[in-house]
Amino acid sequence: MDDRPGRAAQRRHGLNAAAGGADLIVVGAGAAGLTAAAVAARAGLRVVLLEASALVGGTTAISGGMVWLPANPKMADVGVPDTLADARRYLAATVPPGGPDDVREAFLQRGADALRDLEATTALRLRPVLPYPDYHPDLPGATPGARVLEPLPFDGRELGGAFTTLRPPLPEFMLFDGMMIARPDIPHLRRVGRSWRSTAHVARLLLRHARERLVAPRGTTLVLGNALAGRLYLSALQAGVDVRTGAPVARLLRDGDRISGVELQDGSTLRTARGVVLASGGLSHDAELRRRFVPEAAGLLSATVPSGAALGGARLAMAAGGALGTSPAQQGFWVPASTFTRRDGTRAVHPHTVADRGKPGLIAVDGHGRRFVNEAVSYHAFVLAQLRAGAVPAWLVCDSAFLWRYGLGRIKPYTRRLRPCIDDGSLLRGDTPAALAAAAGIDAQGLAATLERYNAHARQGSDPEWGRGSDAYQRHLGDADRRPNPCVAPIETPPYYAVQVRPADLGMAAGLATDGCARVLDAAGAPIPGLWACGNDMQSVMNGAYPGPGITLGPALVFGWIAAKDAAG
Repeated sequence: MDDRPGRAAQRRHGLNAAAGGADLIVVGAGAAGLTAAAVAARAGLRVVLLEASALVGGTTAISGGMVWLPANPKMADVGVPDTLADARRYLAATVPPGGPDDVREAFLQRGADALRDLEATTALRLRPVLPYPDYHPDLPGATPGARVLEPLPFDGRELGGAFTTLRPPLPEFMLFDGMMIARPDIPHLRRVGRSWRSTAHVARLLLRHARERLVAPRGTTLVLGNALAGRLYLSALQAGVDVRTGAPVARLLRDGDRISGVELQDGSTLRTARGVVLASGGLSHDAELRRRFVPEAAGLLSATVPSGAALGGARLAMAAGGALGTSPAQQGFWVPASTFTRRDGTRAVHPHTVADRGKPGLIAVDGHGRRFVNEAVSYHAFVLAQLRAGAVPAWLVCDSAFLWRYGLGRIKPYTRRLRPCIDDGSLLRGDTPAALAAAAGIDAQGLAATLERYNAHARQGSDPEWGRGSDAYQRHLGDADRRPNPCVAPIETPPYYAVQVRPADLGMAAGLATDGCARVLDAAGAPIPGLWACGNDMQSVMNGAYPGPGITLGPALVFGWIAAKDAAG
């Protein structure tokens, strides 16, 4: 594999280290930090990017990579009309009041310009996802798709030696020892052996992956969030950013009122002429701050990547006079997650986003064996219902036909060897509903009654109790091959299976108060000179709501771009 980008980064590291400072310091190497660093460097600044962990990409690298940008310039190209007025109507209908309205308006007003500039000056390439509706498609201002963008596939070999420092996806989301799967590939995988076209498509994927593994430790055809992180990482390296991993920051330095540098945990200091951009990933792993913004029942489980730093961006800024946002709304971005221990001893938090809950033939029940939610709603709405109902933990229940066709959590479709997951307790099994209830600790009579009631209607494809499949988003998550309802099928083929799920966050909406230029504000609402925040370090413009796919990464890119432009003057 070509090592040129990696060697170039090392050479720049030596030059900047000798100089003893930088024009701009960026803390955190996820989507927001990489964007800010690349844009600032393209504007002519000497940029040092400090990442506390050993790998670049943050939670972006393990995510779905969706980017939500209303009225983006690509929508007209695919025939989906959108306006900022429609986006405002939709956000007014979905986002609770009391959030940073001026910052949200800056996101809407500058998003299109940010996208155009990023695609013109960096390696970022996005395309609209047509059949992906907003999460509340029947509300005013919603669109059926194309507001959300996804990264084009990326060849990781372009990173050269730096490819080994790009955080890999979760192992559970890869096949065949390191092969990533794009969304359009999933239907072909389900039809292998039943369709010549799909069988040939999968054969080509396997051949390509075999060639890639000859030269790389994993597949180099990157998609989803790994492609997004890879493209932004390459952009930063090509722009001359000095990327330093394993470099946690201990405190911000001040010169009068202005932020003038950082002190690292090893005691060294780095001075900056323009200031510091905080993009360290937010409050998810700060137990004390997190508890201020989420209910106790939600617990502390997070599907985000720990930074490895003792102090996140919020703590660093607060010690230098910065203030947290004061929104009264619930401030978690939620997903139901199952947990297990991998063979290497690491703990896995598996987010149940779109691969299983909306498919036909699965229900979610509480400890009484009762359903508490329409399982095909968004992952965020699912957990809100879970918290309202006191259904923590909950169980996703299916039968053997479902498990074989769709998989469940860590269990991939068409998996024959289930025993290891059953033995470690992450997959619960029962030959009858009563036996499954006993294995899970669920009320047996309640589960039996729920299945009987659900199946009576599911055989006709209906769900009068909860209305599964009742809107475009839910039908999108289902299985188009299932008629008449892509989200509903009976659960009646033994044995029966379940996994336990608890609330986990995909990032916290709570964060530092900023203005529309991404400048961190103090308690009086005045910007702190030389300090910006973006990504999950800033108070989310969504104020704890989850209107559509990619509502964290969209603002991350836009405000990373805004912060860099402001810092560059």
